[in-house]
Amino acid sequence: MGHPMFAYDEKATEAIFAYCRERLAMDPVPLDYGGLFEIPVDEVAGLITQDGRPVEEVLDFFERALAPAVVSIDAPTFLAFIPNSPTKNSLLFDMVVACSGLNGTSWLEAAGVVTAENQALDFLAQRAGLPEGSGGAFVSGGSMGNLASLTVARDVGRARHPELAPHDVRIAISADAHASVGKALHVIGVEALEVPTPDHRFTVEALRAALAADPNPSSVVAIVATAGTTNAGIVDDLEGLGQYARANDLWFHVDGAYGGAAMLAPSHREVFAGLRHADSFVVDPHKWLFAPLDCAALLYRNPTIARTVLAQQAGYLDILHVADDEDYEWNPSDFAIHLSRRARGLPFWFSLVTYGVGAYESAIERGIELATLTERLVRESDHLEMVRPASLSIALFRRPGWSEERYNAWSLQLLRDQVAFVTPTKWEGETIARFAFLHPDTDETVIRAVLESMRD
Repeated sequence: MGHPMFAYDEKATEAIFAYCRERLAMDPVPLDYGGLFEIPVDEVAGLITQDGRPVEEVLDFFERALAPAVVSIDAPTFLAFIPNSPTKNSLLFDMVVACSGLNGTSWLEAAGVVTAENQALDFLAQRAGLPEGSGGAFVSGGSMGNLASLTVARDVGRARHPELAPHDVRIAISADAHASVGKALHVIGVEALEVPTPDHRFTVEALRAALAADPNPSSVVAIVATAGTTNAGIVDDLEGLGQYARANDLWFHVDGAYGGAAMLAPSHREVFAGLRHADSFVVDPHKWLFAPLDCAALLYRNPTIARTVLAQQAGYLDILHVADDEDYEWNPSDFAIHLSRRARGLPFWFSLVTYGVGAYESAIERGIELATLTERLVRESDHLEMVRPASLSIALFRRPGWSEERYNAWSLQLLRDQVAFVTPTKWEGETIARFAFLHPDTDETVIRAVLESMRD
């Protein structure tokens, strides 16, 4: 008789499946209350016991006492930060990944997983205009993708410039680069050349000016551009910066964690044409490509370089690197700072294959349309004004006269009333309002209700 924790329990299985069916059938997904919900802490304190509790009892407690204390990031009324709007098929296949015990560490262990994930990565690489042979792996998020890419950029830069001391190499970034870029540079011990961007867009002209004013421009070995800033949806000068990088033998990394997905939108393909110059590129399916958390696609123009820098070596791992044909030695563990990893790219792959590219294109276009609609409604209003034109699926606007405290109170009241989850942001030192649209089912009536709630 086997260990009880590994025995199939039909009653527990049905209870879990019933909960999942009910959740998947919700239309729309309820917003719930997050930190505004009062959790019964006394009940939580006694949950863990020596002999365990019945599944149904714990599931009921979770549904009653814990789930409402989590704002549903996949609700069409979640308009804060960067939402997560997974398709139904991606959620279902995430269950398959979990129930099947699938991992995605190496070709030896998971050739089927790697084959499917690489098909999805190839699709993204082709849309980005990267050459044949590009590839990489799915990692947990843009932060880990940036860390891995910049580690490779650092080592390549050091190899190209042996005249520099290892700690002297620098990487050019803009003031609007994602916070994870600065943190990654801190972790890998590289200083940033922070390029001023008066209009918040990193351009080749700004880079040239910064280098001309710098006492040691030759120490810059890489450039980081952003394909859709998180706060405002601004796409940097990918073409200009990419051409400059190619001409000057600099590593060109593009952080497209949020906005890179808009390369699939027919209306914005030219905006992202410069992606073809990237040496490394990150785009998160768990953001605007409608996959579950946590999933980011990390791509390299030349994966062999990344493997040389990042692949882990150990006696027990030698077996992973013995294939005669390199095409059949594609270990996702070699392309980022990770080893063991779940098959996090499979839900995106399954969703893309089952729904088709056209469905993705139209869903992404819808997010852009909602931001454009918001801009029109704000400009037509008599109590609001745009901070800057809407960009990608993000709209920044203000209620003149409101303080930071007023914005915060307004945000919390919208959540209490279950109207929407909208959080303020900072722009040039001012507290303002911000919409981030990803879910194609976000309704115009919600937008109008939130804007009208700012009248008083």
